[in-house]
Amino acid sequence: MKKQKLVILTGAGISAESGLKTFRDSDGLWEGYNVYEVATPRGFAANPKLVLDFYNMRRKDVAAAKPNAAHIGLAELENFFDVTIITQNIDDLHERGGSSNVIHLHGQIFEMRSVKNDEEIFYTQGDIHLGDLAPDGGQLRPNIVWFEEPVPMIETAAEIAANADVFVVVGTSLQVYPAAGLLNCVPHSTLKYILDKKIPYTSNFENLTTIEMPAALGIETLKEYLLKL
Repeated sequence: MKKQKLVILTGAGISAESGLKTFRDSDGLWEGYNVYEVATPRGFAANPKLVLDFYNMRRKDVAAAKPNAAHIGLAELENFFDVTIITQNIDDLHERGGSSNVIHLHGQIFEMRSVKNDEEIFYTQGDIHLGDLAPDGGQLRPNIVWFEEPVPMIETAAEIAANADVFVVVGTSLQVYPAAGLLNCVPHSTLKYILDKKIPYTSNFENLTTIEMPAALGIETLKEYLLKL
């Protein structure tokens, strides 16, 4: 029997439960920095060393973090569904939690690229310093999609969302676009679930079930719903 296509959109809330801080709940500050200073092309142009140092610390934070029950629980759903995870997160906790099909909308912290070329990607677990150059001579930067930059994977993600048999949202405020718009791509008839400690405004969506709990705690409730389908 063919497995149903389960598409899961995840956001910062799921990683926060592994100790990775977000700016969502702190007035636009991320680890004490204004996000526009450390997460925009303008910020990088103004102070590239600050931005590189900031992401060097985030890379260390991610390396030290461990997947939580929500990451592991979502991975276990692959036993029952054809699962695609679309994540807004730049960490690799889904992969380390066991998920095999993960799309990173906003890039990955363990990747870097030249400022001249966004196609050639290099893996790194170490720091990126000012003066570290790619083979094309361009300064290396994190392969992160910053605010004010296009999101290359959004069209792929929108097509996947449009073909979902079941669509789940976990740990996201649905305030960061274009990722938040993926819910609008899901057919009206498709079953939808939202798991978050604070359910975002979603009154205009049909066939929607909400679970207002932290992701790691609510994952068992979500699985109970899904395994009844």
